[in-house]
Amino acid sequence: MSRNRSGWLLPLSLLLALVLGLMPLPEVITPLRPYWLGLVACYWLIETPERTGLGFAFLVGLAGDLVYGTLLGEQALRLVMLAFIVQRFRARLRFFPLWQQALAVGGLLLNDRVIAAAVRLASGEGLPPWPFWISPLVGTALWPWLFLALDDLRLRLRKTPSKG
Repeated sequence: MSRNRSGWLLPLSLLLALVLGLMPLPEVITPLRPYWLGLVACYWLIETPERTGLGFAFLVGLAGDLVYGTLLGEQALRLVMLAFIVQRFRARLRFFPLWQQALAVGGLLLNDRVIAAAVRLASGEGLPPWPFWISPLVGTALWPWLFLALDDLRLRLRKTPSKG
C-alpha cells in the first residue's frame, strides 16, 4: 500500500536530477556542478535495494546519456560501477554516521570522475582540465542535505494514511 503513495518519488527525484544536470550555469562555476544523477542514484541504491540494482543503474545511465548527449553508454558504465560498489558495501554505508557516509559517497564520486576521465582518454579527448576534479568535493558537501531531504520525503510518504 505504501508503495502506491511513494512510488512516484524515485522517478521524480531522478527526473529532477536530470534537470539539475541540464540547468545552465555561468562558465566560472560549471566545474562545481555535482553529479546529481549519481548522488540521487546512490541514495536509492542505499535505501531501497529491492527496487534498484545494476539494471536500474544501467537504465538511468542510458537515460542520462540520451539527455546530456554524452557518448552512449558512458554514464551507464559510470552508474553501474557506482551501483556495484554501493551494493557491495551497502550494509556498512547504511549505518555510517552522516559525515562518514558523505566521505564514502565523495570517494564514490571521485571514482566516478576517474572512470569518466578514462572514457574521455579512450575516446581521444585527452585529459580533462583540473577543475574537472572539483565536482566530487561539492557532491560530498551536498550529500548530507540531499540524503536528509529524500529520506524525509520517503518516510513522510510511507507514514501518510491512505485516503478512501
